[in-house]
Amino acid sequence: MSFWLFVFTVLFLGLMAAFWYINRSRSGDNLRDVPAYYRLKGAIELAVEEGTCIHVAIGRSEITSPQGAAALVGLSILQSISRVAADSDQPPIATAGAGTLAILAQDTIRSSYHAMGLSSSYRSTLGRITGLSPFSYAAGVMPVILDKTISANVLAGNFGAESALIASAGERYRVLTLAGSNNLPGQAIMYAAAHEPLIGEELFAAGAYVGAGPMHVASLHAQDVVRWLLVVLISGSALWGLLSGLF
Repeated sequence: MSFWLFVFTVLFLGLMAAFWYINRSRSGDNLRDVPAYYRLKGAIELAVEEGTCIHVAIGRSEITSPQGAAALVGLSILQSISRVAADSDQPPIATAGAGTLAILAQDTIRSSYHAMGLSSSYRSTLGRITGLSPFSYAAGVMPVILDKTISANVLAGNFGAESALIASAGERYRVLTLAGSNNLPGQAIMYAAAHEPLIGEELFAAGAYVGAGPMHVASLHAQDVVRWLLVVLISGSALWGLLSGLF
């Protein structure tokens, strides 16, 4: 089993390197349309123009747990927003439901300020922890959304049933809500409650769509190739079993 896992890892890294090299000479990223990310880009530009703020909720999970991967996506989105909106009248605000995530959110915003030469304008309150249990976290996030300066609400991380309270707060005050989670109950709630839900792996494609770097785009193309290889492998195995039974 470990041998095949090693082979798969090498294959995937090789595909990423190949697509990174190919994409250097291409114009555009050649990605499929995901409306939620296009609306997010528009919301970021509008927030900078109008002097409003974008709230990024990165959920509740320990960074070392399997659920931490979704939180890393939220941090990537936060970094991309911070690079654009850090020098605006209302820089982005991040909320987290775990101490380590709150520290990482603060560090992400701080690094964006430093890269833009605005270190003196950074405030530690831009990244905050609002609660350590699911519903205390949601209760702490809701007043942030209700602030009149908030124009968009991004949920990207590990969310469960508490996401209903957060998304409904955005709906009640007509704040654009883009939401994605690695948790199936959370995905179901977001699909019904959020303006722009991210379904399944669309959450983990965020880096490619928000300009996190060329390797994110290469990774997404590599995932597509591996997905089709698995489809061919499964279909071929099923066909082989059917023909073997007939003959």
